[in-house]
Amino acid sequence: MNTPRAEGAEDLLRELAPQVLGALVRRYGHFDLAEDAVQEALLAAAVQWPRDGAPDDARGWLIKVAARRLTDLLRADQARRRREDTVAAWRELPDAAAPGSESAAGSGSGSDSDDTLILLFMCCHPALSAASQIALTLRAVGGLTTAEIARAFLVPEATMTRRITRAKRSVKESGVPFGLPASHAERLGAVLHVLYLVFNEGYAATSGPDLARTELSAEAIRLARLVRRLLPGDGEVAGLLALMLLTDARRPARTGPDGALVPMAEQDRTLWNAGQIAEGIALISEVLPRGEPGPYQLQAAIAAVHDEAPSPAETDWPQIMALYELLLRIDDNPVVRLNHAVASAMVNGPVAGLALLERLAADDRVADDHRLHAVRAHLLEMSGDTAAARTAYREAARRTAALPQERYLNAQAARLL
Repeated sequence: MNTPRAEGAEDLLRELAPQVLGALVRRYGHFDLAEDAVQEALLAAAVQWPRDGAPDDARGWLIKVAARRLTDLLRADQARRRREDTVAAWRELPDAAAPGSESAAGSGSGSDSDDTLILLFMCCHPALSAASQIALTLRAVGGLTTAEIARAFLVPEATMTRRITRAKRSVKESGVPFGLPASHAERLGAVLHVLYLVFNEGYAATSGPDLARTELSAEAIRLARLVRRLLPGDGEVAGLLALMLLTDARRPARTGPDGALVPMAEQDRTLWNAGQIAEGIALISEVLPRGEPGPYQLQAAIAAVHDEAPSPAETDWPQIMALYELLLRIDDNPVVRLNHAVASAMVNGPVAGLALLERLAADDRVADDHRLHAVRAHLLEMSGDTAAARTAYREAARRTAALPQERYLNAQAARLL
């Protein structure tokens, strides 16, 4: 047994959770009850491992505990659902989930990576709405809490709880076996969007005391690599992976020694991850010439322009503005327009950017978002209107739920006093 630090145990549990859930669903089915069983196993591990030490085969331990709990849940549910024969048959099986057994080690009908990838596509089942696909995957594979998912969708937590519950029930009632779909095309868009959201939540947490949740961004990159291995010829898969790598490469420079946020223009670029930048640029350079690029490829191209600039002053803002204009043609949403306004201000001056922001202020999807007010504050400061900029920084700080963002924005306001 190894005695882990609390944060180390938490990281390990987050990494193992989708693997354990995938293993249970592949072997036993019952997606909704399996997730409940896995959550109880994770809770048991979170209590026991820091005290007693993590088992040598942590994944096998979790599968064993979750399988036993799943059997208990099915046993309690059997009268209503008439599953006595199924439960009895499971109890007669060898101890497939025991730590150290061949099945617990991930051999047989699927590997750890296969199970996680299958679970990812299963959560994006065509019987679900796009919103439910994303919510369920963020919960089961990404490890986000229901409250975090609710914030991402801008809905009350109770609404999101009902949505996820209905989604799990729909997957179970569909009767689709646990395995990759024959055709990936119908689910790929939802899968990529889910990974995009998980990465963004990890790279820039929407709430809490930390600027980033690196375990989430790392998990999104890992899953994107799995999808690319499955679909090596898909340009958008490559584009999303490139975007993640090029963005995550800047993470070491995003915080100062005290944990405070450091904006890109002030970052020490020698701290950027050169290996990730090289890999991301190689990926996007490979797929862009193939034909009309999709939104992830265009975003990756924008990230590449930023990462290739030796200094903020040498950033090719006209190229970035042109890429955002291409992106607006195929993905016209308020966040893209917000970034386009910044690029326009860098090329044509702050007044031009502020004019674009005025049009966004009437869009309910972004009007209350702290990012709109933060960008307005920055452009007002660029224009010389420090009093209005100070007010806008304070307004942005008031609207964010992430403590590092709030501290940074309040500091910017105080700087203009």
